[in-house]
Amino acid sequence: MKKEKGNFDASGTFLYRHCLKEWWPALDAHRQVFRYKKGEIIFKEGDVVQGVFFMIDGVVKVHKQWTDDKELIIRFARQLDIIGHRGLSTHDHTYPIGATVLADAVVCFITMDFFRSTLAVNPGFAYEFLMFMADELQLSEQRMRDLAHMQVKGRVAKALLSIEKKFSVDKDSFIAFTLSRQDIASYTGTTYETVYKLLAEFSEAGFIKTNGKDIALLNREGLIALTQ
Repeated sequence: MKKEKGNFDASGTFLYRHCLKEWWPALDAHRQVFRYKKGEIIFKEGDVVQGVFFMIDGVVKVHKQWTDDKELIIRFARQLDIIGHRGLSTHDHTYPIGATVLADAVVCFITMDFFRSTLAVNPGFAYEFLMFMADELQLSEQRMRDLAHMQVKGRVAKALLSIEKKFSVDKDSFIAFTLSRQDIASYTGTTYETVYKLLAEFSEAGFIKTNGKDIALLNREGLIALTQ
């Protein structure tokens, strides 16, 4: 982790976009910008809450310990996303999840006290943050239902659709960010071996094509049918 010194343009973040322009000098004075390399941990599950992080660049996985030797990826964060906000609580002062960098990341950090001040002063930011939390809660509840009731083939198909929506595609129609098979497994609550087998099945059925670790979706309707 490396701290950026001097002026740094963080105006493209969720934080700046939804705050009053009159509040920007306060943001400039209180925020810090950090660079993280791939594989670095931004915070661990159980760490004491320090503040909230707003993504500027890169990709981060937000995850929780599922069993003693297995993690469950809750979501992926990229530009305009927020991480660390789950530490906002009146009774618990530790992060209930962890965040690990998947692609070199730049984040804008503010302390929890200043975050609360920002919420109080900026009604537009407070509203957009509430909507962000509501969307994330809805997604988390749906994913818990899927883990409990959807067969693993459907979960993997739905994950591929979700990952493509999150990262879009490159000029060759492959998902624009390459996830490891293990991360896909952790995102769907299954094993590496199962994901490897199902991707081979999907490829044989013409639902996807692969090039090394890269994946392109060829038949989205077929994948959607597996989630029903």
